[in-house]
Amino acid sequence: MKLAELGEFGLIDRIKANVAASPSVLLGIGDDAAALSPTPGQVTLITSDMLLEGVHFDLSFCDPFTLGRKSLSVNLSDVAAMGARPRHFLLGVALPKDVPLEFMDGFMAGMLEQAGRYGATLVGGDTCASKGGVAISVTALGEQRPELVLKRSGARPGDVVCVTGTVGDAAAGLKQLFGGVREGFLVRRQLDPTPRVEAGVALAEAGLVTAMIDVSDGVLQDLGHICEMSGVGARLELARLPLSDAYRAECGADPYPLALSGGEDYELLFCIPAGREPDVAALCASVGLPVSVIGEIKAGTGIELVAPDGSSYTPPRRGFDHFGAD
Repeated sequence: MKLAELGEFGLIDRIKANVAASPSVLLGIGDDAAALSPTPGQVTLITSDMLLEGVHFDLSFCDPFTLGRKSLSVNLSDVAAMGARPRHFLLGVALPKDVPLEFMDGFMAGMLEQAGRYGATLVGGDTCASKGGVAISVTALGEQRPELVLKRSGARPGDVVCVTGTVGDAAAGLKQLFGGVREGFLVRRQLDPTPRVEAGVALAEAGLVTAMIDVSDGVLQDLGHICEMSGVGARLELARLPLSDAYRAECGADPYPLALSGGEDYELLFCIPAGREPDVAALCASVGLPVSVIGEIKAGTGIELVAPDGSSYTPPRRGFDHFGAD
C-alpha cells in the first residue's frame, strides 16, 4: 500500500496507535495541541532539527528503521548537551505520495524504539505531501532543574577541555558509505549515533561542568562555539584526541582532519575546572563511557592546535556549515 491510499489521517491514526501512554501527557496526538504536565521544580528545554533527503541522509545508505532512530537521536543529543532528561517530542514529516507504507512503519518503529529507551513520548506534529523527497523535522523537549542546566557560555581560563567516546568515526563512516561500504563500526556510527543522555544528565547533576556542547559539526567548530560564547580561547593537543582503531585504519597517516572537522559523532564536548579530571573519569565510567582530556581553555580568542611533534597544526577545514562554501 502507498501512503496516498491510506491518506493523511489514516497515517496519523496508524502512528498514534503505536505511541505508548505517559502520565505527563494529558492530551496527546489527536487534538489541535498537546497538553503536558511539567515536573515541579524543573524548566523545559526545547530543541529542533531538520533532516532532508539528499542533504542529511541518503535512502540508498540506510533502512527506514535506522533513519527513524537517528532522526530522534540528533535531537536527544542536544537535550543531553544541556544536561537535561528527554520528556516529549513532536514530529513533522513530508513524504512523497508514492512512498510505500512499509517505509513509514519502519521509520516510526525505529523512532519509537529510541524514544522508549530514553523516556521520550511522541505528543504530536504534522504530516504533508512532498514533491522533493523526504523531509523530517523533530522538536524535542527535555527537563532539568534550572540551576543545573548546562550552557556553552561558562568556560573559564584554566579549565580543562574533555570529550566523551571517540571522534571522527561518523565522518569516516560517511566516507566509507560513499565508497560502497554498507556495514561495520564506522558506518554504524554515521547511520545510528548514540545520544549521550545518561552522561549529560550525570555531568549536570554532579556540578562538574562549566560549559558543554554536543559534537554535531566537528570538535573544532563546536569548541569554537564554546569559546565564542564564553569569551575565551583554547589550546588543543592533537595527540590526545580519542581515535578508534577503525578510524585510524581508515584515515591513514594524517588522521586529524576528519577528527577535528567531520562532525556527527554526537559525543559530549565540555569544560571542567582543572583537578576534577578523576571525578569526571569515574562519573563517565559509571555510565559505561570513556572520556578524554584534549586541551585547555586559555585567555584571549581563537583555538591553537598543537601537533604531536609540538608544531602548530592548520586543518584543511574548520567544520560543517550548511551555508558555507563547498
